Amino acid sequence: MWQERRVMEPRKKQQDAGSTRDRILITNSEIAQPNSIPPLVSALKTCAHQNAATFHFPGHNRGRAAPSSLVHLIGLKPFIHDLPELPELDNLFSPEGPILEAQKLAAKLFGSSETWFLVGGTTCGIQAAILATCSPGDYLILPRNSHISAISAIVLSGVIPKYIIPDYDCLWDITAGVTLSQIEKAIEELHMEGQKVGAVFITSPTYHGICSNLTDISKLCHSYEIPVIVDEAHGAHFGFHPQLPSSALQQGADLAVQSTHKVLCSLTQSSMLHMSGNIVDRERICRCLQTLQSTSPSYLLLASLDAARAQLSEKPGSIFNNALDLALETKNLIGNIPGISMLGTLGFSNFPVIDPLRLTFGFWRLGLSGFEADETLYSDQGVISELVGTRSITFAINLGTCRDHIQRLACGIKNLSEASLLSFEKIKGQIEDHCGSAPFSDITMCLNPREAFFARKRKVAIGESLGKICGELICPYPPGIPVMIPGETITKKALEYLVLVKNKGATISGASDPLLNSIVICDV
Repeated sequence: MWQERRVMEPRKKQQDAGSTRDRILITNSEIAQPNSIPPLVSALKTCAHQNAATFHFPGHNRGRAAPSSLVHLIGLKPFIHDLPELPELDNLFSPEGPILEAQKLAAKLFGSSETWFLVGGTTCGIQAAILATCSPGDYLILPRNSHISAISAIVLSGVIPKYIIPDYDCLWDITAGVTLSQIEKAIEELHMEGQKVGAVFITSPTYHGICSNLTDISKLCHSYEIPVIVDEAHGAHFGFHPQLPSSALQQGADLAVQSTHKVLCSLTQSSMLHMSGNIVDRERICRCLQTLQSTSPSYLLLASLDAARAQLSEKPGSIFNNALDLALETKNLIGNIPGISMLGTLGFSNFPVIDPLRLTFGFWRLGLSGFEADETLYSDQGVISELVGTRSITFAINLGTCRDHIQRLACGIKNLSEASLLSFEKIKGQIEDHCGSAPFSDITMCLNPREAFFARKRKVAIGESLGKICGELICPYPPGIPVMIPGETITKKALEYLVLVKNKGATISGASDPLLNSIVICDV
């Protein structure tokens, strides 16, 4: 029998534009009870089980024409629930139903005044945050080791970067965060030049878990009425356990973008943008998100954000107990293995807080690069790491980590130690040979990134590129931190570093010639 297609009537649009902000404020009675079905998950389930004659996209038609090869891999259910923007599923750009309800619940849990769901990853959220706070010609203060998404936002917005060179530990070949004094100096220099600062952008935690002091930085910036944007891609779990660092919002940030799919449990590519305070125009954020996000968002991604929020809200103070215990167990198992170094705060005295769920081990005292150690760990124990560097490997502990995997990791590293331990003389030589500064510590910006993006370009042999203006964004990936940015003068240090990491096994992203035999320069 034919059934009514619309199983829930969309809410009527509110006529009073001024009431939009009020809609994100929720009371305790509106909080979903533990074990209840999250609103967006519930709507997706109800809609997928309709007995409907379907003449809408996507073309697999609720799994009826799903590709058999993928069905054999993941089953039919993902296709059945892969639905378009039907009225009962709400509209991401003008939410009034289950998306709005889900975002309100997320805002309550994460302590924001408003939260937006993102289907374009944290990249989309960072771009929207910068576009919403900065106008063409404004200056954006940011660390030079910011993610590639911040650079693309600079190109899109036409803002001018004011780079801060972060602390760098040559022994680990790792950069840290930014300090209060660095931010203060940058603001004062721009004010003396009569320049307008649109926003301050900070990455905290870094990929290695190193956290900046956002509390003091936020107070400083707010004294100048400058908004603080935090790339908190790796810190969505912060603030949900006494042993975890405080979140960016808890420390006074105005905008925080989190990769909910990293340590938390939503599907890959799904993230959240959180806002707090009244410095940033929320309507401008909405316009920026509408400009940047897909008009055909995946409801599987959106529902996974809602589900991840519900999972966390069931026991927000204790959900990470087991993960933290396993992280400590891992440190105890591996910390005393001969030839293995463990990243702590000694090398970064200005940054006393590191995410306890992000473990980084160094292998240089074994005469091994991170790439070599990673390959051996995979072949020996089937260990797959999160981040490989020239000197170290980073492992992410999360809610799905189990003791068996911890033991396999410890066994693999112990085997590495026993097979590779070198003499002290060779160790000392290797350490001294590697020490230096960050590959981008002596940058000179000849063109701003937007100017360089649209400039005429040509390709030259890498040997001829020294001193020329870089025309492409080149970075080892992961972590996606650019070594060269369009508009900067190409230095010997940057070239040597790129060749070094390529030879050690890194993938070079963004280069038109991934073998680095040639490079694109701005022909100006």
